[in-house]
Amino acid sequence: MSWKVKSFNELSTTELYMILKERTQVFVVEQHCPYLEVDGKDLHSYHLYKEENGEVTAYSRILPSGISYEEASIGRVFVKREHRGRGLAGELLQKGLAFIHDELKEKTVKIQAQEYLREFYGSFGFEAVTDTYLDDGIPHIDMILEE
Repeated sequence: MSWKVKSFNELSTTELYMILKERTQVFVVEQHCPYLEVDGKDLHSYHLYKEENGEVTAYSRILPSGISYEEASIGRVFVKREHRGRGLAGELLQKGLAFIHDELKEKTVKIQAQEYLREFYGSFGFEAVTDTYLDDGIPHIDMILEE
C-alpha cells in the first residue's frame, strides 16, 4: 500500500510488467488510441507508483531534463479506473513534483497534458504555454511549472 519510486534498472520484471500492462490498458485500450506506448524513454526515467494488493493503482513516469524536453517532465500519469475518485491523482502528482525538486534538483517541469486536465494541473501551479492541439486524435496542451 505504499508509494515507490524506482529507476528502470531497479524495477523487477514483475513490476515492469504490471506497469506496462496498466499503462497500455489506460492509454491504448481505454482511450481507443493505438500508438507505440513503450517509446524507449522508460530506460532513462524514474517510475513512481502505488501498489495495492499486488496491482499498480496509480503511476507516473518522471523524466529527467533532456529526455522529452529541456526541462524535467512527468508523463504517463494514470489512476486505475476502479481506484479513481480517492485523491490518488493529486497525491501522485505531489510526490512526483517533490521527487523532481528534491531529488533531481530541477526547478522547471514541463508536461504534455490532456486538455480536459488543464484545471487539475493548473491547481498545482502549471501554466499553459501552447494552444490546444491534437496528439493521436486527443486534445492536448503543453504546460510549465516554475518553482
